[in-house]
Amino acid sequence: MSLALALVFVAAALVALVVVRPLRRALLSAPLFAAYRKLLPQMSDTEREALEAGTVWWEGELFRGNPDWKKLLAYPAPKLTPEEQAFMDNEVEEACRLVDDWQVTHELHDLPEVAWAYLKQKGFLGMIIPKRYGGLEFSAYAHSQVITKVSTRSSALAVSVMVPNSLGPAELLLHYGTDEQKNHYLPRLAQGVDVPAFALTSPWAGSDAAAIPDCGIVCMGLWQGSEVIGMRVTWDKRYITLAPVCTVLGLAFHLFDPDGLLGDKKDIGITCALVPRDHPGVVIGRRHFPLNAMFMNGPTSGQDVFMPLDFIIGGPAMAGQGWRMLMESLAAGRSISLPSSNTGMAQITARAVGGYARVRSQFKMAIGKFEGIEEALTRIGAYTYMVDAVRTMTAGAVDLGEKPSVVSAIAKYHVTERARQVVNDGMDVLGGKGICLGPANFLGRAYQQIPISITVEGANILTRSLIIFGQGAIRCHPYLLAEMHAAQHPDHRQGLVDFDQALWAHAAYAIRNGLCTLWLGMTGSHFVSLEADVAPEMRRYYQQLTRFSAAFAFLADVSLLVLGGGVKRREKLSARLGDALSQMYLISCTLKRYEAEGRQCADAPLAHWAIWDAIYKTQQAFDGVIANFPNRWIGGLLYRMVFPWGHPYVVPSDDLGHQVASLLIQPSATRDRLTAECFVPQTDAEPVGAIEQALAATLAAEPIEAKIREAEKAGRFAGNPLGNVRDIASAAFACGIITAQEHDCMEHRNALRDRVVRVDDFAFDFGLARGRSTVPEADAGAAGSTGEKLGAGDTAPQGM
Repeated sequence: MSLALALVFVAAALVALVVVRPLRRALLSAPLFAAYRKLLPQMSDTEREALEAGTVWWEGELFRGNPDWKKLLAYPAPKLTPEEQAFMDNEVEEACRLVDDWQVTHELHDLPEVAWAYLKQKGFLGMIIPKRYGGLEFSAYAHSQVITKVSTRSSALAVSVMVPNSLGPAELLLHYGTDEQKNHYLPRLAQGVDVPAFALTSPWAGSDAAAIPDCGIVCMGLWQGSEVIGMRVTWDKRYITLAPVCTVLGLAFHLFDPDGLLGDKKDIGITCALVPRDHPGVVIGRRHFPLNAMFMNGPTSGQDVFMPLDFIIGGPAMAGQGWRMLMESLAAGRSISLPSSNTGMAQITARAVGGYARVRSQFKMAIGKFEGIEEALTRIGAYTYMVDAVRTMTAGAVDLGEKPSVVSAIAKYHVTERARQVVNDGMDVLGGKGICLGPANFLGRAYQQIPISITVEGANILTRSLIIFGQGAIRCHPYLLAEMHAAQHPDHRQGLVDFDQALWAHAAYAIRNGLCTLWLGMTGSHFVSLEADVAPEMRRYYQQLTRFSAAFAFLADVSLLVLGGGVKRREKLSARLGDALSQMYLISCTLKRYEAEGRQCADAPLAHWAIWDAIYKTQQAFDGVIANFPNRWIGGLLYRMVFPWGHPYVVPSDDLGHQVASLLIQPSATRDRLTAECFVPQTDAEPVGAIEQALAATLAAEPIEAKIREAEKAGRFAGNPLGNVRDIASAAFACGIITAQEHDCMEHRNALRDRVVRVDDFAFDFGLARGRSTVPEADAGAAGSTGEKLGAGDTAPQGM
């Protein structure tokens, strides 16, 4: 009895210790608070601004362990206005028509002048600028649609449109510029009178952009005949897109005030200014050569260039606020630019390579029907469906007023990585045709240039290992940022109160997620109740994603508890936690797309394969965290909680992959939805247009070809032996096996097929010795030749 009373007393004491706040605060929270303040690493102003920039959106739901699926499905699906749709149908189509990528990358090394003039005249460079300044004032989704479509035509076209509408002078002016700056620059930018560039990266500060060595010194100087307070700025920048052709340069530098001309603060901080190209001392004009991509990109520099304080974006009051400005504005541009351009590359790959795989045959069968090719086509189709879903949902978030810093990092990393896989798979399917550059090659330049997207706007290695979870843990966690703020509160007493409140709410949250993780693992998430009305065929994915969300939240908390600030240095572990969060976001976007498009059953194989693959990758990410957990005992316990019955998920099935691949090699509404933003020329003189026409001709000819094969097996060609396979239709017609109309159909297919499989060849010296263009000569005697004549004596293209 005495033992029972003792146990009751101890239990009551423990309950009182936790429940009675003054007691808990004094005996538990105070010593933990003191220890936490010592362990918490000091955070610089630039780190704090980067971590706190932007808003938390759907990723916050996934991070917290119990996503509200009704909230996801309630987000409005973005749509174009009639004005935006008309722009897509007319101006964007025409812009694509004006650009030939082979001409751009191999002959002009720039967009043609007529294309530049058209982009400026029609407002492409001012899509984000409000109409009151002469801009188009398009939605983020419309901006994304435009970039996606022009990216299916030419990278130079896409980047030239993308950059003025991304992070740069226009975006910064809209949010921080003075009225005088807005009224002067925005109409000029909207009309293309001014072309902007923004210079941030230096040779000594790439990914670590906050460490830029470029500096400005506040001083007195002459400006327009008067002595004024200004800045003497020195910079050396590289990789600056549009710099060679810009007329106004956005410039980031570190500003110092050693003489106290602006006040007591000597180190003002990172500052952003707008500098006209023709300002004395500005050096611009040379170019970089990024992997045969001919968008304008190059260095800029200046040495002790004096400029007035009015050049600062937002005026003198915004001196030192540049890093905050950049971080707050980064999310919107990063949510749109690279996800859109890479989705465009994925779409054109899916459409053209899928068609090619049906037109091209080997061993008397379309190559798209070989299982090895099917495997590549499956990834192409499913990944294209998923990245487009991510692009659309993320752009929609921007239209809802969000500045999703973590989501934009997820979208940038995973869309570009999946697009890289799509293009690589496309090249594998094309084989020899893919590796021979020329006007007939529609994918070679994309293959060359994929690393550019991987590198810019936060290199992918950095984004994965430091940003997604590193920033996500602080921004998306419901209590971690509050605990950090409490620890850094200048009032120790108030800091303790805030810390106590956040700490114990955090403890309850972690215990709940731990119990949910174990329960959902034990039950396989089959008993997860869904209040949202979801497609029955997708219901299990919502349940499985709920399980993953709880497990992720628990794993994240345990990792932060065990490693503390060391998580920042355990980049591999942080990257895997980021992978898990990212895959959940990608799955969410795919589910959202399936619902938003009206539950298209014909598209279901695309969604199923993409989600199934992402679920398996999430399991792998959890495995990577647990297997490499620094404490092996805790790692073993985590495995038993997350996977109590072992690994439940496997790779997508081959049967499902076959269904996906089949969707890419024949015309259908699904194929059109999957590649809706592709620019498809209506002429067979262009490679993509030729594939479209050849695909239709191939499908029309297949029954006739089957008839001929049956006749061949039956021996009906006896006495009239078949010669070259290209002569089979004529031989069949001569034997009365097919009609004249069927013969014409076969011949039409053959001509288009020959055009599709043809590769370009050139003069031995590529025409350089005689100073001619290196365009291949047209072969007047062969159907499907491409390009223009070089001159007498040059080698004509030959069929493959």
